[in-house]
Amino acid sequence: MSNLSQRDAFWEEVYKRACTDRDIVVISADMGAPALDRFRRDLAGQFVNVGIAEHNAITVGSGLALAGKKVFAYAIAPFITLRVLEQIRVENAMMKIPLAIVGVGAGFGYEDSGPTHHLIEDIAVMRALPHITIHSISDSVMAAHVAGALCATPAPAYIRLDREMLPDLYTHDADFNSGLAVLKEGRDGFILSTGSMVHAALRVADAIRANASLGVIDVYRFPIDADALLEAIGGTKKLVTIEEHFLAGGLGSAVLEVLMDRGITISVKRLGCPMESGYCYQYGGRETIRKYYGIDDASILHAIQTFLAIEGSSA
Repeated sequence: MSNLSQRDAFWEEVYKRACTDRDIVVISADMGAPALDRFRRDLAGQFVNVGIAEHNAITVGSGLALAGKKVFAYAIAPFITLRVLEQIRVENAMMKIPLAIVGVGAGFGYEDSGPTHHLIEDIAVMRALPHITIHSISDSVMAAHVAGALCATPAPAYIRLDREMLPDLYTHDADFNSGLAVLKEGRDGFILSTGSMVHAALRVADAIRANASLGVIDVYRFPIDADALLEAIGGTKKLVTIEEHFLAGGLGSAVLEVLMDRGITISVKRLGCPMESGYCYQYGGRETIRKYYGIDDASILHAIQTFLAIEGSSA
C-alpha cells in the first residue's frame, strides 16, 4: 500500500512538478485535498478556485491552456463531466485544447450522497467525444504516473479517480504505455475490468480458481488499443467484462466494438449496471448499491459460474 488515495497521489505528483514548472496550473471548483491545500499555500499564483462553478473551471482552464499553461480542472466527477458537457465538447473535443479534466468519485465513490452524485455514465459519454483520452485509474501508482505524464505532455484528457483507499496493483516502474495490463494469467478465459472494479475482478478470479482459471486484465485507458487487447487475450474464447457503470457504452461495449471491428467471435459476458435498473436510491454503502445492480462479489461470482457452465466449463 502507498497509504495514499488516488486523489492524493495524483495531486502530490502535480504539486511536486509544479514547484519547478510554473506553467502548471490547477483550477478547483471549490474542492479540497491535503495536497491541494499545500498547493494553494505554496503556489498561490498557480491555483485558481472558481467556486462551485464547474462550467467556469472548464472555460477558464481552457483559456489558460490556450495561453500555454498546463492546466488541471478538478471537481466531483459527475459535475466536472456531465454538468459541463457542452464546454468539454466545444473547447476540448472540437478545439482540441489540452485540458486535463480530473474527477473524483467515479462510479459509486460518493455512495451515500444519492444518485445525483453517482457516476455510471461517464465512460460512455466521454468516449463518444473525439480527441479526449479517458484514464480510468485503478490504483495510486497509476494515478501518480498519469499526473506526471500530463504535466510533461498536456493533452485533452479525463481522469476518473476513486475515493476509496485501494491496494496498489502496480510497482513504480510499471509501464503504462499500452492502456491495459494483464494482472493475472488464466487458461479458461479472462475477466476484463476497469477502475475500482479491477479489485473485485481479482477477488472473484481468486474465489473461482478451484473450478476455473480466469485471468484478469485491467483496461485503464480509452479508446482501447485494439492491438494491445487482442495480444493480451490471445486465443481465448471466453471473456467477462465487469464495470461499475451502465452497460450501454461502457467497458463491455468498448471491448465488443474492438472484437466486432476485427471480425473476431468470442463469447462475452458483460456484467455492469443494467439500464433497466435505472438509478439507485438505496442507501447503506457501496456494497449495498453494487448488490442492487448485481455487481457485488457474490453476484459476479454466480454470474460467471453460470456463464462458464453454459459454455461447457466445469465451474
